[in-house]
Amino acid sequence: MQQDMNFLDRNEFNFEPSEEVVKAFKNFDIKKLCFYTRIYGEGKKSIFSDFLSERYDINEQQIILGYGAEDLLKQAVHYFLTEGGSKTMLIPKYSWWYYKSIADEVAGTTLQYPVYENGDTFCYDFEGLKAMVDEVKPKILLVASPNNPTGNGLEPSELERLLQMVQPSTIVLVDEAYASFVSDDTSYVKKLVETYSNVVICRTLSKFYGLPGLRMGFGFVGRGEEMDRFTRYSNKYLGYDRLSEEIAIAALKSEEHYRHVANVMQEAREMYNREIAPLNGFKVYRSVANFILIKYPIELKEALQQAFADQSYKIKFMDEPGINTHMRITLGRREQNRTVCDTILHIAKQQ
Repeated sequence: MQQDMNFLDRNEFNFEPSEEVVKAFKNFDIKKLCFYTRIYGEGKKSIFSDFLSERYDINEQQIILGYGAEDLLKQAVHYFLTEGGSKTMLIPKYSWWYYKSIADEVAGTTLQYPVYENGDTFCYDFEGLKAMVDEVKPKILLVASPNNPTGNGLEPSELERLLQMVQPSTIVLVDEAYASFVSDDTSYVKKLVETYSNVVICRTLSKFYGLPGLRMGFGFVGRGEEMDRFTRYSNKYLGYDRLSEEIAIAALKSEEHYRHVANVMQEAREMYNREIAPLNGFKVYRSVANFILIKYPIELKEALQQAFADQSYKIKFMDEPGINTHMRITLGRREQNRTVCDTILHIAKQQ
């Protein structure tokens, strides 16, 4: 009998939702699906955006919602690259393929800015990026913090440094899909969107809150005429999925549950560093996301792939230039992490 597949290749959630999320689903009043939301009568777009406004202490009008962060990124890229002027977007050298794809959809141009390996992490080259911004004058500077697949993140002060190095005409689009793993301090978000008119920050419930199947994302934008036009473009006239709204609120009220999951993931990071990093030809990179990047001897690739397949585990083997000898592993439950580690150890000992 074939084992159930363990999906550790797309940074999904291998744990249980919180009790609050389960209750929100079970207790949902199905009759609400028969009517549009009435919160529009209060000049607001959603009960979820209203909740976020209170949680982050940010004006509700500066909050956007979408079909995951995926949708918000697509909306922003499509809107700003077709608004007029430059159709160029700068993206990190090692980053999610989706960024280029959504720019291509509107005939935009993507250029990669420098990201370099520094010890057991990756870093942005701020000086090189500044020179590139000055030369290219892009419409969008996209940054991912933490970045997929490298796992490195930016401090709030570094995000502000990026905003200060660009002209107001350049939109700084920040993908923070994994940011909740870094810290529960979100006070910097309010400061950035109230200080800078050219910033869009995207978050999601897919990663830290473990609800990729819910497809609910949220974001924050700066204040100004250009952002006002963008939010009107982004908003949905008849509202959002009313079940998803209530589940999303329940998830954000379940911080303790998800912090416990994040602690299990931290144990896994420490295990990989303790047991895999010392192996000949292997390198484990620091990560502040729900995955870890590991470099391995390329001659072991087929053996590793077969060993994981035999265990019914799916792992992401990278094939992008510069990181094509790396595998990205989603951090899962303790027994899953142990199996992955043991599988790597077994293959490594056969060298």
